[in-house]
Amino acid sequence: MARVEVKQLLEAGVHFGHLTRKWNPNMAPYIYMERNGIHVINLYKTVAKLDETNEALSKIAASGRKILFVATKKQAKDIVAEKAAKVNMPYITERWPGGMLTNFVTIRKAVKKMASIDRMKKDGTFLTLSKKERLQVDRLRAKLEKNLGSISEMTRLPGALFIVDTMREHIAVKEAQKLNIPIFAMVDTNCDPRDVDYLIPSNDDASKSIDIIMTEVTNAVAEGLAERKSEKGDAAEGKSDDKKEKAPKKKEAADKPAPSPEKVDTKPAPVVAKAPNVEVDVEATKETVAKKEKVEADDLTKVEGIGPKAAEALVAAGIATFADLSKGDAEKIKEILTEASSRMAHLDPTSWPKQAKMAADGNWDELKEWQDNTKGGVE
Repeated sequence: MARVEVKQLLEAGVHFGHLTRKWNPNMAPYIYMERNGIHVINLYKTVAKLDETNEALSKIAASGRKILFVATKKQAKDIVAEKAAKVNMPYITERWPGGMLTNFVTIRKAVKKMASIDRMKKDGTFLTLSKKERLQVDRLRAKLEKNLGSISEMTRLPGALFIVDTMREHIAVKEAQKLNIPIFAMVDTNCDPRDVDYLIPSNDDASKSIDIIMTEVTNAVAEGLAERKSEKGDAAEGKSDDKKEKAPKKKEAADKPAPSPEKVDTKPAPVVAKAPNVEVDVEATKETVAKKEKVEADDLTKVEGIGPKAAEALVAAGIATFADLSKGDAEKIKEILTEASSRMAHLDPTSWPKQAKMAADGNWDELKEWQDNTKGGVE
């Protein structure tokens, strides 16, 4: 991953903050100095935080989860729409629909309404309507496309949010916090960094600053997607190679000539002393090996309500697979999360074992339907 240099950020004006009288005291660790009544952001810390953010976003993209980009301010909307579209990620640039995350089921119904209107136009039903009705339907379709067209492919809650200006998008921040969705954001000197999981201290008002940060972020997402694609390709090649290797072995066994009676060794086989009272439980050994192979193979973030940090805490506590999580007790899981971080004390793991059981059994369609019909994994 190519690292952006401080000089590039300086030229793009990423270091310019807000007026000193508008600052948020919690941003003090990321402020370098004050000049002419304006705070100057420490770009060395910006680079460090940008690297941390890129690494986390790359992992989320590699896991197959969607990252929702949010930017409704004039100078950011076109840049965010262009960059997010390049990596095939959903984005909101017009207006944040209230309940976009907390009432996701209703939002999905509105998206499905667009699809039903498109079907009407294809099968000819649209032409049977009166002129006034057709005009109303067209207006509704245009309105839905403007506000929700960019998230039409997002069939479930996103794995993370990337926000430009948390002050302006405060509703999105609150909804993501309620559902424990990780928040990544460009944070200026007038914003509160405590609301964000991964922050990038930067100027969120200048188009050049937004452009350079968005370029770095989407490049990291693209790398995560490429990694996921290569892993799928390697898995497919591995299966085909196994099939090819098995075939020649059978052929070699068939071609090998049987030993002639003259060359048969008639010497008695050497007697090997058996170890006394040594019994090997073959089935138990197989189970142990299978468990060792399966450790760290499951992505717990596929369970609705579990973010990257919560997944790390569970793995550290020995809950590394869907099978382990399905047998877990909600109260004990709550204790593990609270001990790992006080910020995860509000999580509700009641439905996690149920979701993990579906995932462990391979019932992904059933799990997806269940997640779509619940609010953030809470029944």
